[in-house]
Amino acid sequence: MSGREGGKKKPLKAPKKEKGPIDEDDLAMKQKMKEQQKALQEAKAKASQKGPLVGGGIKKSGKK
Repeated sequence: MSGREGGKKKPLKAPKKEKGPIDEDDLAMKQKMKEQQKALQEAKAKASQKGPLVGGGIKKSGKK
């Protein structure tokens, strides 16, 4: 046993999975995800243009 063999051995790499044919359900789901992502980006851009939504937390009256 030589000094270079010590420690854990690396596991063998798993073979790559072959991608099968893309069906209509996958295409529809990908399109829907793209639309949601685009809508989210637009909402972020619109929200960043305006000021803060919260006015300052709890308002206290002068009475006790």
